[in-house]
Amino acid sequence: MLFHPAKNPVELKVIHLNKSQEQRRKSLIEATEDKNAVKQFQKALAKKAKQKLKDKGKSKKKEKRIFVLDFDGDIKASAVKHLREEISTIISTANKDDEVVVRLESGGGMVHGYGLAAAQLVRLKEAGLTLTICVDKIAASGGYMMACVADKILAAPFAVVGSIGVVSQMPNFNKWLKKHDIDYEMFTAGEYKRTVTMFGENDDEDRAKYTEELEQTHELFKHFVTTYRPELDLAKVANGDHWYGEDALKLNLVDELSTSDAYLLQQMEKYQAYALLSRQKPTFAEKLGLANAAHSAVSGVVSIATKSALTALGDKLPEVMSKIEQDKRLKF
Repeated sequence: MLFHPAKNPVELKVIHLNKSQEQRRKSLIEATEDKNAVKQFQKALAKKAKQKLKDKGKSKKKEKRIFVLDFDGDIKASAVKHLREEISTIISTANKDDEVVVRLESGGGMVHGYGLAAAQLVRLKEAGLTLTICVDKIAASGGYMMACVADKILAAPFAVVGSIGVVSQMPNFNKWLKKHDIDYEMFTAGEYKRTVTMFGENDDEDRAKYTEELEQTHELFKHFVTTYRPELDLAKVANGDHWYGEDALKLNLVDELSTSDAYLLQQMEKYQAYALLSRQKPTFAEKLGLANAAHSAVSGVVSIATKSALTALGDKLPEVMSKIEQDKRLKF
């Protein structure tokens, strides 16, 4: 998905963080200091910029740059849609010495979604770029699988890290169906096309096969983690438990204790930093607010019909639950 179709265009915004920070400092000084202090600040900025140009002219080597990405993960890892575009843009533009900082926040989710997200980060490493992951709040399960790819993981002291495990859960309505004299039939081709089910009567063989699938996924997860962090003691950290930043540091799950803000400010003293923000481009109707108005109108109609719809739902319950059954997934 290097290019989005015309119906779903994505727009990319680039923010020069150094300039934004200087502007904020200037605004604060102007509001709190006298004119002399403002002049001194402006002179210091000009002197710093002049020195930087001078050093740049002497050096034949290109200056290192920092590219900052944000990943706020839900259960489906939906943010990977924008992450892949941002990474493709960076790879096609960045130099070998450049660094990518990902501010990661995720408690994990579906295996295939987070597997793809982690694979996108691997692309940065394969391109020869330095990858730093910053965890301010949480990078657990699938979120930690993404984080472990990094050359360096930074975590805030109370950030939640770890949870190297796999979970899957579902209700079973078989007894309820029997109580209401409802038969449930399922037809498959292939012995293991379906094992445990939400409506059928699960037996020990079904459960054993499903547990085996969970264990296989867990082994893949552990193998992936140790590929990028071979110093980890899996016996201690791959039991599904999670830890706060300080304990995670002792277990080598992370490399340093720091917030993303502190790290970026430190790097911006030496390098130029750019934040890449991509989003789904709003349609013309959305810009005018017509989409929200239409949504409100539809919601009003829906609310009137809700009671009658819920009454009819009782007759359609097996069909509705069957759709839920099809969406069952293993989750990190």
